[in-house]
Amino acid sequence: MIRRLRSAAVAVLALVALSGCGLVSSSGTFRDASLPGGEQPLDGADLVVTSKSFTEGVLLGKITATYLAAAGADVTDLTGAPGSASSRQAQLNGDADILWEYTGTGWVNYHGQTETVSDPAELWQRVHDIELQENDLVWLPPANFNNTYAFAASADTAQRLGVTTLSDVAQLPQSERTFCVDDEFYSRADGFVPMLEAYDMPLGAPDGVLPQNVTRMDAGVVYTSTARSDPCNFGMVYTTDGRVKNLDLTVLEDDRDFFLPYSGTAVVRREILEQHPQIADLMAVISQRLTDDVMQELNGRVDIDGEDPADVAYDWLTSEGLVD
Repeated sequence: MIRRLRSAAVAVLALVALSGCGLVSSSGTFRDASLPGGEQPLDGADLVVTSKSFTEGVLLGKITATYLAAAGADVTDLTGAPGSASSRQAQLNGDADILWEYTGTGWVNYHGQTETVSDPAELWQRVHDIELQENDLVWLPPANFNNTYAFAASADTAQRLGVTTLSDVAQLPQSERTFCVDDEFYSRADGFVPMLEAYDMPLGAPDGVLPQNVTRMDAGVVYTSTARSDPCNFGMVYTTDGRVKNLDLTVLEDDRDFFLPYSGTAVVRREILEQHPQIADLMAVISQRLTDDVMQELNGRVDIDGEDPADVAYDWLTSEGLVD
């Protein structure tokens, strides 16, 4: 059975209250469940869970809504807010209580930092401290997945070339250093061109990467082109994308720690966490189980298999023995 927003009236009021920042619900539904043993540590809590509109954000929102409701909270599901700004602004306004974010997003997009902090724990701590001081938001300890940029090759190509790291790519013959990237990554200040420089194969240099060996294309096409190894051996991917597993791509290690960590983190308004400190322990149970492999699997079930995020979230929680 699907659990809907608490009532039509509450849903309407919530959407009206959030209309100033454009927040709307993707479906407002999640599956009924209960904690093993019937415990309800959040009995009496009223919580609003929101998320951004991309697959992983919605999945994390559905997991959170399902689990906290199973723990006894009365949860309003406002997952799937269009764009990044609406869900973020809703939380800043106090109209939403819980939102999954990424440490790299907080560091660069929200606070305009340019320093590359390669250690995930250090970056989380810095973002945590800034957000708590400036916005009264608590970034709970991060999950065990990092949805950052990476380069991948087909499993056959990686084996043929003997590469497991980006440093290995830099040692290949120039003709084998072929890349597929999207326009946004190509142009980023922390994107493709600086990455090549960090690995001593600058774009256009005599011993670097030839401009004609770089193909710019739509982000979705990068994955299929990389899987075919045509026109490129190496393509830019996101590490938790379901297509990595589905297309049997080998993700190369960023062994010089160029890319900023994007550790997934549940963010809670401080006022709400002070009222219901049990949320931290409950979310820790979730975060500890979410890895790159798990997120690839869950994202793939939505993006590739076409399953409903609410069902995928419920199935994962039950498979982990977290809900009945």
